[in-house]
This record gives sequence, C-alpha cells and structure tokens, in this order.
Amino acid sequence: MDPIIIYGAAGILVLLLVGFGIALFAGGGRGTVDERLEEYVSATSVDTGEPIVSLREEAVAEKLDRALAKRGFTQRIKTRISKADVKLRVSEYIAFQFAAAVAGGFAFVLLINAASPTLDSIIFAVGAFIGSFVPRIYVGQTAKRRLRLFEGQLSDTLNLWVNALRSGYSILQAMEAIATELPAPVSAEFERVVQEVRLGLSVPQALENMLRRVPSEDLDLVVTAVNIQREVGGNLAEVLDTISFTIRERVRIKGEIRTLTAQGRLSGWIISFLPIALGFVLFLINRDYVSQLWINEPPKILNLIPCGWIVMAVGLIMMGIGMVVIQKIVDIEV
Repeated sequence: MDPIIIYGAAGILVLLLVGFGIALFAGGGRGTVDERLEEYVSATSVDTGEPIVSLREEAVAEKLDRALAKRGFTQRIKTRISKADVKLRVSEYIAFQFAAAVAGGFAFVLLINAASPTLDSIIFAVGAFIGSFVPRIYVGQTAKRRLRLFEGQLSDTLNLWVNALRSGYSILQAMEAIATELPAPVSAEFERVVQEVRLGLSVPQALENMLRRVPSEDLDLVVTAVNIQREVGGNLAEVLDTISFTIRERVRIKGEIRTLTAQGRLSGWIISFLPIALGFVLFLINRDYVSQLWINEPPKILNLIPCGWIVMAVGLIMMGIGMVVIQKIVDIEV
C-alpha cells in the first residue's frame, strides 16, 4: 500500500483528535448549570427502566456538539437522526461517517491492490467517498422503516384516540393514553408530545414537532384536524374517526400495490447490482483480464483518459439511470 495513503490517514486522525481537544476545553465552566439541569431532568424524566446518564458524563459530547452547532450542516444531521430515532449525537454521527470513509478507502485498496501509488490513491478516494455514505444510508433506511411502522399503527392510534375522546378525555389525556397503551414508535412519539406540552409548548407546536420527526401524510391530516378543531371547535372524535377510515383504506391499497410491484422492484435491484457483482467475481477469477479496464495505458481519449475508465463511468451512469427509472415506474402514489 502507498505510504502516502497511510500518512494521510494518520494525519486526518491527528487533526480529528486535535479538533476534539479544542472543543473539549473551549466550553468553560458549566458545573452549576449542569447540576441544576440534572436535578430538573431527574424530576421530570419518565422511568423507562434504563439508567439515567449523568450530565457530567455527557459533558465531553455536549461541548463537542456545541462546537459543531455553529456549522450549518448540523441541523440537517439532527433532523435526519431525529427521523430515524437513532441514539446518536451529531458529533458521534460525524465520527462514524469519518471512520466509515477511512474503512471504505482501505477496504477498496486492499481488495483491488492495483500496485500503483497513483491508482491506489484514486481507489482510496473512491472507497472513502462510498464508505462515507454508509452511516447516511443506515440512518435513512432506519427512518423509512420507522415511518412505515408508524403509519401502520396510526389507524389503531386514531381508534384509541376517538374512544378516549368519546369517554370524556381531553386531547392531552387521550394522547397520554396512547403513550401508555400502544407500542413504539407511536407511544414514544406521543409520549414526547405530552412531555413537550408539560414543559411549556402548546399542543399545536408539539404536534408540529412530531410531524417533523415523522413526515407522514396521514399524520399531517391528523395534525391539521386537531389544529382546526382547537381554532374553530367541532366534534374532533367524528373527524378523527373519518380520517381513521381513510387511513385504513390507504394502508390497504398501499399493501396491495407493494405486493403487485414486488417483482418489478426486485428486478430493478438485480439489474442494477448484478453487473457489479459479476465484475467482482471475474476480478477474483482473472485479475489481469479485468484490470485492463482501469490501467493507465493507451488507448486513451484525447491522449488523456484511458478508454477503460470511460467504459466503467458510462456503465455506472447507465446502471444508475436504469435503477432510478425502474423505481419511478413501481413507485405509485396513493
């Protein structure tokens, strides 16, 4: 492996540790504030059976998060993490992204083993670029699974909400019953809404925060109905009952559509990744034969770019376009 790559990775690690140290000692004394906040959190937290982590133990991560909060991209990362409900801080997410990038770069270099310093550097950069997307893909897929699970539970949630309202409960008491009776993620979201209302937020603000964490069109209908009822009045139970029936029908139709389009979606994944898998198999069988695609030798386009590089780039672009087109075809709006 090229020593430049090793020195470069070591230098990046050193810079990361230096930045971590600066963020650690840049915060100043906050002992009194942390003690007061710890008492408040202990008094208002819900017993979940898990040990409560002291604010003093989180001081390092808090200072690093405050240092990163001045950057504009952190808000997007916070939104992404909150949608997935992953127990990560922004600093931890960035650290995992950096570690995945370095691991991806070294994995590509060790796998391909081009035995050329220049080509090794390019391969390391490509592997690092691909590896940096691994945490984002994981968080995105987790958010999608959580959203589907939430939408699947929303009909039962509305039925319980309607029954609670007809029994004489207020809106907040009905949400407390939802947080107590139903499983996650619905219970966790409504429990968070109740806690935010207790801490001083209005019900519309707490529901809008939940809608940002769970960007569901069905939940948007529910939040809109609750907000309108608080503004102009009306029978909220009847409105939620109608919305519950609409959501049940939509979930049923979506399930039928997913069943009918399963073969098309599977075909899209196979068509997209089969050439890549076949290329790796051929590379393991006959390394010299496949290596002709990326060697920096003639023939070249305009005496600059090897023809093999153009072939690989065109192939990847066409596979990406095919995957997007197939996904658009099978993605039917309800």
